[in-house]
Amino acid sequence: MTTVNEYHSEVLAWIEQDPDLETVAELKALLKASEAGDEQAQAEISDRFSTRLSFGTAGLRGAIAAGPNRMNRVVVIQAAAGLARYLLANAHEGMTPSVVIGFDGRKNSEVFARDTAEIMSGFGVEAMLMPRMLPTPVLAFSVRELNASAGVMVTASHNPAADNGYKVYLGGDDNGSQIVSPADVHIAEQIDMVAAQMNVGELARGPFSTIPESVIDNYISQTALVAGTYASSAQPHFVYTAMHGVGYETFAAVISRAGFGTPEVVAEQNVPDATFPTVEFPNPEEPGALDLAYVLARKTNAELIVANDPDADRLAVAIPDESTAEGYRRLTGNELGALLGWRTARELGLTNKTGTLACSIVSSPALSAVAEHYGLDFRWTLTGFKWVSRVENLAFGYEEALGYLVNPGTIRDKDGISAAVALLSIVSELKSQGSTLSDHLDEFSMTFGHFASEQISLRVSDLSEIPRLMTSLRSSQPAGIGGIAVATVDDLLAGNSDFPPSDVLRFWLEDGSRFMVRPSGTEPKLKVYIDVVSREGELAQRRNDAAERLSALAFGMKELLGL
Repeated sequence: MTTVNEYHSEVLAWIEQDPDLETVAELKALLKASEAGDEQAQAEISDRFSTRLSFGTAGLRGAIAAGPNRMNRVVVIQAAAGLARYLLANAHEGMTPSVVIGFDGRKNSEVFARDTAEIMSGFGVEAMLMPRMLPTPVLAFSVRELNASAGVMVTASHNPAADNGYKVYLGGDDNGSQIVSPADVHIAEQIDMVAAQMNVGELARGPFSTIPESVIDNYISQTALVAGTYASSAQPHFVYTAMHGVGYETFAAVISRAGFGTPEVVAEQNVPDATFPTVEFPNPEEPGALDLAYVLARKTNAELIVANDPDADRLAVAIPDESTAEGYRRLTGNELGALLGWRTARELGLTNKTGTLACSIVSSPALSAVAEHYGLDFRWTLTGFKWVSRVENLAFGYEEALGYLVNPGTIRDKDGISAAVALLSIVSELKSQGSTLSDHLDEFSMTFGHFASEQISLRVSDLSEIPRLMTSLRSSQPAGIGGIAVATVDDLLAGNSDFPPSDVLRFWLEDGSRFMVRPSGTEPKLKVYIDVVSREGELAQRRNDAAERLSALAFGMKELLGL
């Protein structure tokens, strides 16, 4: 077994260069305990120093603590230096690369952002820092608005309170999208070189500028335009929660500019708080996260609940539903994606414009039905908004994990604020016609078919179990699931003309149903996504038929996986 003695010199070297007194004290205490024979302290040091926090297409993300396998000032400074070296190496001759840097309200976000600005400036990159904590979409917008070479957003989005992260965008030909391979690999190589050869305490630091308020105001103005003319149709009465994040100030400015009224606000969650005291996980998808919003909505008889995650790049919506204990039902990411895509398709049709609708491969086929109905192009992408945002001639894109892009001409990342404006415009238009969002969902089911989805997660204690299961599914592909024959199978492991290589299996069944299997990118889980559609009969019949087939397929998949 590896002992702490193997990392003793690394720990001392880390302490010597760490500018953070808190993590220095933490590491000294661990080292002292390990030297006294504390096995738990020894194991903790081994976990922190046996590897580095990996840098990939999602940047960095992890728990805030000392050591190379955690999020801290040393790791962030090394990342900033590595990114600076990458930008300098790839800059056009005679051009000085530039970077815009944003941060949210999590612990150390502003500290990490300032370190990044000073270090990148010290390397010769023009660094511009946001004037205060702001949503991720504002940063993504600023990369394009300022024609910057890159952007960095310090956020862990909807992760637990103990985490923070470092998300990277590229300008130029990347058009302000999140990084993809091979850029992530080349940046990671530079970061590793910095970590191996440089002492962060000796790196030069330089001055940086503050991004002017006019850039933020431009984001507000352009995002408000998403509402179109519908804000004045009929004002929706709704509840808003920022989930202890940074969304409310910008959201409120946007909807005011768009002409919407002030929402009822969940006061306990409206001010940024890095401890997220009212929720176990600050993710509107998690059970319990919207409980305070439900209470306020019932009290005020709200027509709608709108929720952003802590960095406001995701949107959740709930509508009245008397059949639930809460009195409201949160729409799934697929339901909301279908409605927002339908809105885009209608607008393109009214203006005789073309465009492409796109969603991740684990999202519902409902959007493809909308595209077909309106004669629009449609594209599947790999999971992750870095792929959705890069679709050519994109008009609308989404992923089922509550990420939506309704205005790709303005921004190239998911944006929970602009998506909320689009949703409010739908509700306003419906209300002016005496209709509701629930009625609109029913209309969708009768127009395009009733789509239903379910996700199954198989958590494993032994990570080798996941590739074993994927290999088994590939070598012994099922002829049918839930009594329905398999029509075609797409194995994306080697990639094809539409997708780069990805460990995904997609099964299309003869009745039009689909299920997909893939390993989780962030957890020790195998994930299964099941989708069905029913197009026969009246609404009740379609709902019942879809529910029965979804249940049969879920049972069949659980049986196949031994659950």
